[in-house]
Amino acid sequence: MTKRDYYEVLGVAKGAPADEIKKAYRKLALKYHPDKNPGNKESEEKFKEAAEAYDVLSNPDKKAKYDQFGHSGVNGAAGGGFSGGGFSMDDIFSQFGDIFGGHFGGFGGFGGGGSRGGRRVNRGSDIRIRVKLDLKEIAHGAEKKIKINKQIPCKDCNGRGAKSEADIRTCETCRGTGQVTRVTQTILGAMQTASTCNTCGGEGKIVTKPCSRCGGDGLVKETEEISFKIPPGVAQGMQLTVQGKGNAARRGGVNGDLLVVIEEEEHQELQRDGNDLIYTLFISMPDAILGGDAEIPHIDGKLRIKIEPGTQSGKIVRLRAKGLPDVNGYGHGDLLVYIQIWTPKKLDKLEREQFEKLRNSENFKPNPSKEDRNFFDRMKKIFS
Repeated sequence: MTKRDYYEVLGVAKGAPADEIKKAYRKLALKYHPDKNPGNKESEEKFKEAAEAYDVLSNPDKKAKYDQFGHSGVNGAAGGGFSGGGFSMDDIFSQFGDIFGGHFGGFGGFGGGGSRGGRRVNRGSDIRIRVKLDLKEIAHGAEKKIKINKQIPCKDCNGRGAKSEADIRTCETCRGTGQVTRVTQTILGAMQTASTCNTCGGEGKIVTKPCSRCGGDGLVKETEEISFKIPPGVAQGMQLTVQGKGNAARRGGVNGDLLVVIEEEEHQELQRDGNDLIYTLFISMPDAILGGDAEIPHIDGKLRIKIEPGTQSGKIVRLRAKGLPDVNGYGHGDLLVYIQIWTPKKLDKLEREQFEKLRNSENFKPNPSKEDRNFFDRMKKIFS
């Protein structure tokens, strides 16, 4: 279908100034507004056509392209899904509603969710809980089931607040728009303002015969079991959102969310540092001198590492990718084994005699390398 010239649609000349274009669009939109022409598809199409024309001609860049190239210059270029007929009525109200000063309710502002007509969309409140996880659950993720006392839709009235649709009527004060318009005379002339309807609270409807169980709110409190998954790699204080699992909203609105705050249970042997795990391994002096093997704890059991002969106290052995997974999926941290040599505080007579013989041995005299001396540079190198 061939599109009409945008200037022709609005009924203005090609060189018309911005205020004239705006005035022309406002006149057409009020004429073909859906609330004024309910169920009239022809009026709805003209309403959309006028919005598309105004979208282009009110924008200096788009207008310049249109003046030079016609429709081909702005195809797909109009904002908010315009130019091509693929936009919705809500797009129009959201994009241009502020220029109508509250006429027909829908042009003056929108309730929750941006619905047309200014009717308020109720939203249920969020529920925040805390969930404790051990290190194994953090490493592999977890699936939790919890029972929560929360607001749910009333089963007697299916959340409507009334036994049947016949017991719900359109608010006569706002005529179902959820808003009321007031005109005040000022020194600048008539000022028009739109506000939430006090009769229906912005819902546009009134329950004439409330449900006996929920009292017309459409909600009751019950215990509900909720299942949700926690991804691997979460950390203390993180908050996960389980959408739509919070409290239900009054009379069929949008449910709130379940907010899950993570708490970490401290591990008996492993310490967490970001995605890395740290374990302090104490070894004996003979093992430090002669070397050997050592068993260390891990999330999924035990690991064995090799102790090199001549290991110094403070050495760090890095086991790559043996730490925790990154919550965003960027690999794993490492397991850092911090080695400390255990020095006995008591010796028997034979042990003392043996160490007395070794006291003057050249091999037992400290001879640290530069790396051994510069502890802080070594730690920086390990953790970088």
